[in-house]
Amino acid sequence: MDVVTFGETMVLFVPTKVGPLRFTNEFEKTIGGAEANVAISLARLGHQVSWMSRLGNDEFGLFVRNFIRGEGVDTSQVKFDDHHQTAVFFKERQVMQDPKIYYYRKGSAASYMTSNDLDESVISQAKFMHLTGITPALSHSCKKMTHHAITLAKQNKVTVVFDPNIRLKLWSKKEARFELMDIASKCDIVMPGIEEGEILTGETTPERIADRLLQNGASVVVVKLGERGAFYGTPEKAEYIEGFPVQQVVDTVGAGDGFAAGFLSGLIRGWSYADAVKLGNRVGAYALTVTGDVEGYPFWSQISPDKITQEILR
Repeated sequence: MDVVTFGETMVLFVPTKVGPLRFTNEFEKTIGGAEANVAISLARLGHQVSWMSRLGNDEFGLFVRNFIRGEGVDTSQVKFDDHHQTAVFFKERQVMQDPKIYYYRKGSAASYMTSNDLDESVISQAKFMHLTGITPALSHSCKKMTHHAITLAKQNKVTVVFDPNIRLKLWSKKEARFELMDIASKCDIVMPGIEEGEILTGETTPERIADRLLQNGASVVVVKLGERGAFYGTPEKAEYIEGFPVQQVVDTVGAGDGFAAGFLSGLIRGWSYADAVKLGNRVGAYALTVTGDVEGYPFWSQISPDKITQEILR
């Protein structure tokens, strides 16, 4: 197993036209959830991935499980909850702006996940564990589960990769900063967006954000900078990596998860941090070209492996 991840995935309804939801009558149904986004993107890049979660024992839960399983992700650790529903959310498409997101997730099946939902035998087989700051924000039991997952990973020498993925609709900046800096201190690789880095550290530049998170306990920090690319830092080296150009941005949601998958794919392949970041930029850029969280993620055959090799050898 290359990567194991866990978290909530919801049913996503995307309107067929641009404008306020009150004027929308038709929607397309898909899925969305940071951890599943990463899992699906990694599977398309040719890796073995396991996704753990809890879903409602309902039609939406079956849809989510079947969708993710259909993308080649191992869903054998997904549990169905007879007492709590699968969450849903809606995306409001806007012209020349990021979409507005409306969540209906309170009391969802995933928010009732506990440490008992984790299978150490699955975690121990993975090279990397990917987790986000969304899961600990869902509930107290989810927060405890996140810490337990890190403990299990460390005990089994699994590299822990943490994307803070701050959702201020789930908790305050103060609470997020306190809890997520604690989690980050226990993880090997931390990769915030620039705004998330500012919330966590109080610093405003990629260099200072990386330094602060390295001092906090991380071995590698990657700061995502959107169209400008990314900055990575280790105790020995730091470098800006230029972004991958996109002619027309359709939807920014899911790009960060695509970046995480590309970066992880590079590490799994044994690439340097710089080259893994380049791949992350490339995969994340693909997500910008379509409406929907996962629909734009490329397969390995689509991202010109020969061209990537030439860039690395340059």
